[in-house]
Parts: sequence; structure tokens; C-alpha cells
Amino acid sequence: MTRRETSTVTSPDVGATRQNLLHRNSIGVPGIVFFVVAAAAPIAGMTGLVPSAIVMGNGAGAPGAFLIAGIMLLFFAVGYAAMSHHVTNAGAFFAFVGRGLGAPWGVASAFVSVLSYCLVQTAIYGFLGATVASKMASLGVDLPWWVWCLICIAVVQVFGILNVDLGAKVLGVLLVVELSSMIVTGLAVVFHGGGPDGMDFGASFGLGNIFQGAPGIAFAFAFAGFIGFEATAIYGEECRDPKRTVPRATYTAVIIITLIFALTSFAIISGAGSKDIVNTTIKLTTLAGTPLADPAQLLFTVAGQYVGPWMPELMSWLLITSMFAGVLAFHNSATRYFYAMGRSGLLPAALGTTGRFNTPARASVLQTAIGTITIVVFAITGLDPVVTLFYWFAITAILGLTFIQGLVCLSVIRFFRRTRADTRIWNTLIAPLLGLVSIIVAEYLLLARFGLISGTAGADGRAWEMNATGWCLAALPFVVFLAALAYGFMLERKKSDDEVLRDFVS
Repeated sequence: MTRRETSTVTSPDVGATRQNLLHRNSIGVPGIVFFVVAAAAPIAGMTGLVPSAIVMGNGAGAPGAFLIAGIMLLFFAVGYAAMSHHVTNAGAFFAFVGRGLGAPWGVASAFVSVLSYCLVQTAIYGFLGATVASKMASLGVDLPWWVWCLICIAVVQVFGILNVDLGAKVLGVLLVVELSSMIVTGLAVVFHGGGPDGMDFGASFGLGNIFQGAPGIAFAFAFAGFIGFEATAIYGEECRDPKRTVPRATYTAVIIITLIFALTSFAIISGAGSKDIVNTTIKLTTLAGTPLADPAQLLFTVAGQYVGPWMPELMSWLLITSMFAGVLAFHNSATRYFYAMGRSGLLPAALGTTGRFNTPARASVLQTAIGTITIVVFAITGLDPVVTLFYWFAITAILGLTFIQGLVCLSVIRFFRRTRADTRIWNTLIAPLLGLVSIIVAEYLLLARFGLISGTAGADGRAWEMNATGWCLAALPFVVFLAALAYGFMLERKKSDDEVLRDFVS
């Protein structure tokens, strides 16, 4: 294969018909950013991740952990953005890895990526169903959690088939309102000069405080807050001028998510009092004798104290819309992977077709079927939608996506060293290498604390101790990767390397 042939891939495979192409020029930088930031579900993360990072991790230093995690992921974003100039494909990860490390590795990345997106979307469905059930029960409408899940799945399916720009507009409205409520709360704390300990920046951003307590757990939660940011390149075939749009959207999304988590969590901690924030958080979030059973109360209490009693009520509804935005964003990510894999021959060809609105309709229906079956199974078995479905699936998905991000860093380095398509040393070597180191650290922290985060820790609670369920969940992404890698090598033996690369990642 010549240097020219390997350096630029900007179209789907040669067998695709115009009718089966995604809707071109249908989404810009704002729309992609809305999808990606919505996947991070800021208010849901603020009510779930931050209290856990405070209590189980490094206390008042939690905002600093989110800030450092964001900076570390910006290194990844530099190489990712550089690669997006030369590879445009709805199956971003597997196209990037395939071009850099070879088709078999791209195939393996595809299966782990789509597995992870399916897991995280279903996880959020469980949390959403439980939250809506609790909220509606307080209003006199008492229905099981799984009923609300199925209603949400049906609504998401409608948006999944319609034009992607419509989904971006809906997410845009929800996201603006959601972020506005958090900004108003943060500013209210600032205007009050903070809580009992004032605005103590050193308590949250001083290195000594960031690395106090159990910083590994804090960083594990911090990296979890960025899940889905890499989805910017998935919309490359549908956006205007992908060589400019995807890099801008990637940088914008990472920066926004970093600022949201770091600054808003700092305002919350300042409002509650940084010196005794661990005990305060435990007191506010304890329900029926279980700490962190109601983590949203930390944010709601601060919002009610500094803004007014109407803000916690508004936020309780925004928590629901935040999770809805998240499931819609991950639905779109998963369906585009199914579409790209169907189009390339990894999955049935029917998945690689588009419907009336030039969206991957059949892939969307498959994703809906997977979510529906999972919800029904958990409902029949009586497993808890939060303790089991959410925590089990979410941390497993994050583990899988983080692993693939590491492979992307390697592929970026190898791709540009081989093709010399871009000779900027920072963009194609130094930043991806720093990103790789950051991701290795993140993957280690996630694995070391997997049992604690997923609720599958052993009786003594030690970091590496897990029960059988925990080990199965932790091993799942790697088992799928190895099986898919073997499948990829089998396919490669049947064709020349040039044919495999063209068919699978072009």
C-alpha cells in the first residue's frame, strides 16, 4: 500500500450506495459538543460521582482530581484530533486503530467499543428508571422502575431514527438549562463568599490536598466523568468539514467537561464547608443508615441554601432530563458503531444501511432491542436497577473504553511515524505518548478500585479483592477483545492486508 493510500481515508467503504450513506452536513461543532457533553450527564455526575469522590477518595481535593484528569485527557485529544484529519468514519475507534495498528486490532476495538456503549447506555437506563420511579411516586404515580425504562427506550428510539440534527437540538435545550442551573448555584456560592470556610482554593486545588486520603479512588471517579467525550469522531461522516469540525468539537468538549466538574464541585464544597466536607457529605447523603445512598442531597442542599428552595426541585427534574440526554447520546454512539460494522462486513450487512432520514435505522432498532431485553431480564430477576445494573455496567463500560483509548494513542503514533502524513512532533508523538501514559494510569486505577466502585468488593474491602461477579465483569472487555482479535486475524488470512484495511476501515 502506498503512502498516499494509507494517509487519508475520508469516505465509507466502496460498496456503500448513496442511499445508505449517513446524512451529510447535518451537524456542526455545537451539535457534536451537545451530544458529547450530554453523554457526560453533568448534573448526574455532580450528584453521583462528586460525593463518592469526596467520601471515598480525597475529600475537598476532589475538584483538583477532575481538573488533572481533564488535562491528562487533553493530551489524548491532541493525537485524536490529528488522526481525525486523515480518517473519517462512523466507527471512529476501530477505524483509527485499524489504520494505525492493523485491521485485526481495529476489529477487536470495534467489538469492545460497541459493547461498552451498549453497557453504559443500559446502565443509565437503570439509574433513570429508578430516579423517575421515585420522583413520580412522590407525586402519586407509583409504577415499577422498569416501566419508566421501557417508556424512555421508546422515546429514545424515535429520536434515534429521526434526523441527527433534531436530537442535537433537543439535547442542546436540555443541556443549556442543566448547565445554567449549575452555574447559577456556583455563582450564588461565590457571591456569598463561600460557606463556613470561605472560598478555599488551596483545599481543592493544592497538590498536597489533591493527593491526600485515597486519591486513586478520586481519580477513578474523575476519569469516569469523561466517558463519551471520544464520540466526537463518530459523527465525522455527518458533520460539516470533518477535518475542522471534529478537532474543534473534541477540544471544546473536553474543556467544557473539565470546567463543569472542577469548578462546580469546588463551589459545592465551598458552600458546604471544605474543612469538614467528608463528614458533611456523609451526613447529607445517608439514607436508611447507608452513606451515599442519596448522593444528590449534597448538591440539592447547597443549591437550596444559596439559591432558594425552588432550585433543588428544578434540579431534581433536570437530573432526569440529564440522564435522558445521556442515554440518547450513547444510543447514537452505539448505533453508528453497529452501522459502521455492518457496512464493513463485521456484522450483518443489513445494519450498514440507513433509513428515510439517512440515519442508521436498523442499527438503532438493534440497540433498542438490546436495551429492552436487558431491562426485562433485570426486572424478572429482581436485581436492583442502581446497585447492580448501573454500577456493574457503567464501570465495565468505562474500563473497556479506556483500554481502547490507549490503543488509539498507540495507533496515532504508529500511523504518523509510518506515513509521515503529519510531521508535527507535539501532535503526533509527544502528546499521544503523554496521553498513553495518562490512560495507563487511569486503567490501573479503575482496575485496582473496580470492586469498590462496582459494589463487588470482597468482605475485607481491599482494593484488588472482588467476588466472582466482579472478576467476570472486569474481565469482560478483555475477553471480548481477545476473541475479536482472533476473529480479525482469521479474516486477515482470507484477504490481503490491503483488502482488509479497505473493507474494514475505509
